[in-house]
Amino acid sequence: MNQTSKALTREPRQFLPEEFSITDWESLKPFYQELLDREISSVDQLRSWFKDRSELESVVSEDLAWRYINMTCDTTNTDYQQSYQFFVTEIQPRIAPFANKLNEKAVTEPYWDQITEEGYDIMHRNLKKELEIFREENIPLFTKIQTKSKEYGAISGAMTVEIEGQEYTLQQAAVRLQLPDREKRKTAYTTIQSRRLQDSDKLDDLFNQLISLRHQVAVNADFANFRDYMFDAMGRFDYTPQDCFNFHQSVAQEVVPFLNIMSEERKSLLDVANLRPWDKAVDPLSREPLKPFTDSEDLTDKTIECFRRLDPYLGECLTIMKEMGHLDLESRKGKAPGGYNYPLAEIGVPFIFMNATSTLRDMITILHEGGHAVHSFVTRNLELGNFKNTPSEVAELASMSMELISMDHWDVYFENPEDLKRAKKEHLEQILETLPWVAIIDKFQHWIYENPGHTVAQRIEQWNGIFDTFSDDITDWSELQPMKDYLWQKQLHLYEVPFYYIEYGMAQLGAVAIWKNFKQDPQKGLQGYLDALKLGYMRSIPEVYAAANIKFDFSRDYIRDLMNFVDQELEKLR
Repeated sequence: MNQTSKALTREPRQFLPEEFSITDWESLKPFYQELLDREISSVDQLRSWFKDRSELESVVSEDLAWRYINMTCDTTNTDYQQSYQFFVTEIQPRIAPFANKLNEKAVTEPYWDQITEEGYDIMHRNLKKELEIFREENIPLFTKIQTKSKEYGAISGAMTVEIEGQEYTLQQAAVRLQLPDREKRKTAYTTIQSRRLQDSDKLDDLFNQLISLRHQVAVNADFANFRDYMFDAMGRFDYTPQDCFNFHQSVAQEVVPFLNIMSEERKSLLDVANLRPWDKAVDPLSREPLKPFTDSEDLTDKTIECFRRLDPYLGECLTIMKEMGHLDLESRKGKAPGGYNYPLAEIGVPFIFMNATSTLRDMITILHEGGHAVHSFVTRNLELGNFKNTPSEVAELASMSMELISMDHWDVYFENPEDLKRAKKEHLEQILETLPWVAIIDKFQHWIYENPGHTVAQRIEQWNGIFDTFSDDITDWSELQPMKDYLWQKQLHLYEVPFYYIEYGMAQLGAVAIWKNFKQDPQKGLQGYLDALKLGYMRSIPEVYAAANIKFDFSRDYIRDLMNFVDQELEKLR
């Protein structure tokens, strides 16, 4: 890396002109046409063709990335909205037919058998699956879906509440759920949920439209439902819907009992007659909320130091992002909700977006997204973009593992040993809460798309049944039913990235396994983590997990073993 500046530059282009930028389809089309028309008469020429295609797709991907990043950083800027919308409606639909023809050209080339380098077999498998499910009539539907799904961010980003005369974003207001004063917590909770309910009909209508569009995509591609279509579209070669159902059942049997234990303990420590939803985030000993940082700059600097202590290279990754302006961390009005690490395919230095206020959850979020960022850096120099486009089960392993293997250095955020101990305990308890929530969202999605003609009333009924199955029996929801009915609407993934959620559960198990290895041997555990990440998507998911010396397994026995380990670590902190 350059010693005089942390900023990185992209590699020189070999196929596109150095100064080329995307303005319209007509300027972009000749490059796709050239790839389609090019004659290939040797294995070396086939390799060169793949490299040129990868370069083109990287340029296109990064252009779209910046349009999306700008739009989410400021949802009130109409220029950003129009720029993103132009790409989605005028450029992306015209790329799709060419991409399909290029896939056809690729998989039928006679020189495949002579390419023995790692990763090409995985790419070949993926391209064949893309060909199988491609339908020309779905192109305009994808455009509509992408356009409609972004309405969620605009609706949510506009939500603010006023509490005690001050305006807050919902993320900022949620910090008040950690206040020791129970009445203030109740006010914050009911105010936030009431604000969400104001737009529940609007979000219901939006979701209904998305379900209808997505189901049509599946029918067009000869699938019974959108769930089955997405399993193929997401390249889920290594597990089936039944494996997901087994995961749901295992979580209900092995993890939910921990929720009852933790909730009973919380109720007792808070000394309340009934444990209410606004009692779930506060410290059970009524201590003031943990504040691991003061502002976004402090959060950035502390996280860089935390990563540096784990390994100097990891700290260098975030330092580069800071210098290049690839971090937008603070919560503000007009900013889209949520958080993400967006890979930038050409330059290889990603962008982290989040809505930080001052909470432990925010600290975990930057560690999580930082894990994704590290993944982008360690795969930056892989030969093809396809090798870098990891499946979610691997991508989330990178992020969720970072949350845990960084714990030994959390004293960067917490000078007080008791605060440090408390932070670790809260995060480990969060892991036990994460798996049931993943099961809730995933099982809900299976039902949604298996039954696309359902009514809103049926959806609410199913939501409550699923929610109750994976929730503790202690929390009292009386007089809050309308708020409970629509808890699902806060989950961005349901609107914007359907079926992207079970991966969090699988990766959470993998992350605990990596952390278990790390606790036994930090150097070997960290090396296993990095070895897995460096593979990108050049091997199957089970093989990537094996490189980290863990299993891709979500059976009941495996979950029980890992949850017992988490419980043992929690016991050390009690």
